[in-house]
Amino acid sequence: MNQLLQRITILPDVCNGKPTIRGLRITVHTVLDFLSSGTTGEEILEQYPDLESEDIKACLVFASEITNHQYFMKAVA
Repeated sequence: MNQLLQRITILPDVCNGKPTIRGLRITVHTVLDFLSSGTTGEEILEQYPDLESEDIKACLVFASEITNHQYFMKAVA
């Protein structure tokens, strides 16, 4: 799993610091958005030939790790 997460890069000068795949200017959000709309991994790879199937898996692992943290809602007056 750690090897997959190494595919995700966060660089201040690339896509405004959003998580991207191997610095390719393809954001994790873009891949997850496609997947959530029903686009298959194969279709994503056709649209983005620089991506590899492991990159799509890395996006899913990254999302899982991010949502595994505890979050608290704070009341704002």
